[in-house]
Amino acid sequence: MQFLGHVVRFIVAALVLMFVGWILPNFSVGGFWSALLLALVIALFGWIVEGIFGKRINPFGRGIVGFIVSALIIWVAQFIVGGVSVTLIGAILAALVIGIIDLFIPTPFDAARNKDRDRAKA
Repeated sequence: MQFLGHVVRFIVAALVLMFVGWILPNFSVGGFWSALLLALVIALFGWIVEGIFGKRINPFGRGIVGFIVSALIIWVAQFIVGGVSVTLIGAILAALVIGIIDLFIPTPFDAARNKDRDRAKA
């Protein structure tokens, strides 16, 4: 069941990236497969950054450092994924929009993080 949760997470992330590409002029995604690959690359970079710097610099965090790291990851990911074009301003705006959308769409990653936080409080 955990694998299916990750698949759903990446599909939702790809749809969010396509939506962001639709509303932002400085952010464009070629299609669903480009968006899905972009979501995978962003997740991989996020995992690497979290492994190197720890959870304090987590790109999915709600702080300013997490926001800046998210924007940089989005900007760098365009050089790996074909069909994606992002300016630095577009990456900052995309990180903002994705962060806002992420607040309202619960994901398996968020549920696991909330469980860990509740265990730490007890």
